[in-house]
Amino acid sequence: MTRNTATLIGFSAVALWSLLALFTVASAPVPPLLLNALCFGIGGGVGLVWLLCTGGLGQLRGVPLSVYAFGAAGLFGYHFLYFSALRLAPPAEAGLIAYLWPLLIVVFSGLLPGERLRAGHLAGAVLAFAGAALIVAGGIGALEGAGAGYTLAFLAALTWAGYSLVSRRLGHVPTGAVAVFCLASSVLAAIAHLALENPQWPQGITGWGAILALGLGPVGLAFFTWDIGVKRGDIQLLGTASYAAPLLSTLVLVIAGVARATPVLAVSAALIAGGAVLAARAGRDRVRRSKDG
Repeated sequence: MTRNTATLIGFSAVALWSLLALFTVASAPVPPLLLNALCFGIGGGVGLVWLLCTGGLGQLRGVPLSVYAFGAAGLFGYHFLYFSALRLAPPAEAGLIAYLWPLLIVVFSGLLPGERLRAGHLAGAVLAFAGAALIVAGGIGALEGAGAGYTLAFLAALTWAGYSLVSRRLGHVPTGAVAVFCLASSVLAAIAHLALENPQWPQGITGWGAILALGLGPVGLAFFTWDIGVKRGDIQLLGTASYAAPLLSTLVLVIAGVARATPVLAVSAALIAGGAVLAARAGRDRVRRSKDG
């Protein structure tokens, strides 16, 4: 597989994640833990069938248990926070805050050994967080529980940023391990659901269709294609493409009639995406100067 092919495969994950909020809203009133269990069960099951068909099960024996624990905790933790946020706050606004993770990846990566946090990173962080603050300020008092939803959305962004940064150091782990991550996440979510939630199942064809779509796409195939992209493709180009996710997700919600195209929403989306792009440019400038030097 060429570098360009792997990068294109990674792009598909960004496109699939733009549908995450819409399908999550359509899956209501399924509670977050049960939603995790169902979606990851579908995604992990499809991944397991793929491994059986391609003879890839053997490569999973050499993966340390600590890696499986890390992957399951990252996937389970992020989606539990994300699904909960979209149940408690307006989906477009909560989704935008959750999609601060590309920016957080850029900013936190600048603190890693061998990296440098530049002025562009900080300026981008300020700009994007201004967009998030605009969302929160506009939602105060507008919906009971929205503040808790916004907080969970931000914690989701932190969780996925941390998961992605640590995953950069696990390039030797086969992509097939993602199937185990998903299945383990499904089991964890099912146990937690039985202990903490009252079961509420999807309603009608729309609800079950949303569950199936989530498990096959944003909470299934996307993890496999993203893993291939970040390990074998152009990670900087993929990171930049991720900044389109919040705009695409919001646009999908507006087109579907789930969210209104308000001026505040448009400005917030522009600030968040603009701040992320500014931070990405700072990173590319650093790489360019190091090559020239």
